[in-house]
Amino acid sequence: MAWWHGCWILEYTKIWRIMNAIRIQEFNDINERMMCYFEKDGIWYLYVPECGLSNLMKHEVTEHRDGTITVTPSIRVFGHKDGKPTEVHGYLEAGQWRAC
Repeated sequence: MAWWHGCWILEYTKIWRIMNAIRIQEFNDINERMMCYFEKDGIWYLYVPECGLSNLMKHEVTEHRDGTITVTPSIRVFGHKDGKPTEVHGYLEAGQWRAC
């Protein structure tokens, strides 16, 4: 992962420093090009493009009236693409992702 002109680069994929994550109803609704989150059986999950799905069990999740969530502490997701490791680290605040 490298920083380049305001974007995180993961194996030639841009993860914008600030981007909106979308709330979805369930796993089957994941859009592989967008950061998505959902809750199932009391556990929150976050999907990060090029990294995959991560549960937020070790985080505090606050749900806001508008349906967005804030997660603390920061989130670090490890994954892989085409056999190469990927990593994203940042904050989700009121549904908006902010990279570290």
